[in-house]
Amino acid sequence: MSTMYTTTIHTPVGLAVISGNEDGIASVRCSNDPVADSAFVPAVLYKCARQLEEYFLNRRRSFDLPLRPQGTPFQRSVWQMLAEVPYGKTMSYMELTRRLGDEKAIRAVAAANGKNPIWIIIPCHRIIGSNGDLTGYAGGLGRKKWLLEHEQVANGQLSLF
Repeated sequence: MSTMYTTTIHTPVGLAVISGNEDGIASVRCSNDPVADSAFVPAVLYKCARQLEEYFLNRRRSFDLPLRPQGTPFQRSVWQMLAEVPYGKTMSYMELTRRLGDEKAIRAVAAANGKNPIWIIIPCHRIIGSNGDLTGYAGGLGRKKWLLEHEQVANGQLSLF
């Protein structure tokens, strides 16, 4: 595997740490603590940073980036399905599991959702409980709520929560 590089941007919900190489984005994670940027940052990481900034300014609803998340084939299938959940919409874990074809796999689907390495761009924050409750989120439920409300307001809808 080639060298990985990192850059960070400030967002309304904390730092976004973007990692990847010339081939694409390997991870975007939220952090409360500063992370040192690499001395060299490939253009694709700058493009990712710019698109995330546009997202937070309500100027972007989808992303156009080469993504290279590392995971098992099952995890990547879940992440692909997450990427299909539209901006400003939510889906339950059970609905996500049904779309993947096996209702019995709900725990595995939830675990794969929690391992999503590309925050916001692969929108795991759009997955909620069947009863509409916010459920576990690696970035914390406060961030999840903020992101969902951000997308609802940008869509001209009333807050879900």
